[in-house]
Amino acid sequence: MNLALKSPEPRSGILDIAAYVPGKEIAPGLAKVHKLSSNETPLGASPRAIEAFQKAAFNLERYPDGQANALKEAIAAVHGLNAANILCGNGSDELLGLLCQTYLGPGDEGIVTQHGFLVYRIQIAASGGTPVTVSERDERVDVDAIIAAVTERTRIVFIANPGNPTGTYVPVDEVRRLHAALPAGALLVLDAAYAEYVRRNDYEAGLELVSSNRNVVMTRTFSKIYGLAGLRIGWMYAPRDVVEALDRVRGPFNLNAPAIAAGAAAIRDQAFIAEAGDHNQKWLAIVSQALTKIGLRVTPSVTNFVLIHFPAEAGMSAGDADSYLTSRGFILRAVGAYGFPNALRMTIGTKEANEGVVAALTEFMGRK
Repeated sequence: MNLALKSPEPRSGILDIAAYVPGKEIAPGLAKVHKLSSNETPLGASPRAIEAFQKAAFNLERYPDGQANALKEAIAAVHGLNAANILCGNGSDELLGLLCQTYLGPGDEGIVTQHGFLVYRIQIAASGGTPVTVSERDERVDVDAIIAAVTERTRIVFIANPGNPTGTYVPVDEVRRLHAALPAGALLVLDAAYAEYVRRNDYEAGLELVSSNRNVVMTRTFSKIYGLAGLRIGWMYAPRDVVEALDRVRGPFNLNAPAIAAGAAAIRDQAFIAEAGDHNQKWLAIVSQALTKIGLRVTPSVTNFVLIHFPAEAGMSAGDADSYLTSRGFILRAVGAYGFPNALRMTIGTKEANEGVVAALTEFMGRK
């Protein structure tokens, strides 16, 4: 045997993980494309955030603040929180991974839901734990199914609230009921990436639950309504001992200086965020109603996207619709990996993009 030809092998189980595949971005041959596949805001970033980012460019030779204090303080001020309970990360994805790395090991189980964010499964498996997938009901998280799946090996439970790609949410009373059924040694992680879009009285992102318990964590992101997806900024609100544990294993400079500056400016510009929320609320209703009117089923959403289901019984497939839309410059997200082989997820975009998708799908339905 020629040992020189043998390459290092990844740890057992790593190659069994299906890599995350982001939404596509291009439509070959077209000059103008509307990308509606990644739930990015059509309003872009706050002008204040852009100005802060540009100013930060004059000090790129310096390391950033390893604690991201300016960003923590801005988040704490806007949400009325203790900055000591906040940890910032390179997108909320990093924080989800750090939670798994810190609290899971071989033999431990992490619970995810049927249509939950794929990164949960990836990070659980990458940490040596076992992902346990529970079913959802009518494209909604089923609290009873989660409770039934809890065992003595359960160490973490991930809930996307609101959910992605469904756009549905778990009312706060149901979240509290779930938490009450968990053992003290199990961590409940509430991924509230789309919380800023929700306008329902029975929704709560998780701030109160975290404040009053030692085994609840809430994660948030600047990639959606704040329009800073390109900078990768996430944050976590958690009990102090959880923050201290993750602080021991995260990279010492996991957030770059322009991101810290832009994030702090963005969250303080709540007037801009309100404008983005109003735009979304208006067009979410218009798009949902228009698509329903032409015979498509749309999962009721509280987010900045809609899940569109195509009637297979009528010979219509999401794949055909995706190709038809792409050929016209509208890029949506295929969601077969999330358990919806005959659906597409559409981000609420600009007026032009929204009306264009509705018109294209009307033509598609008419052709069929």
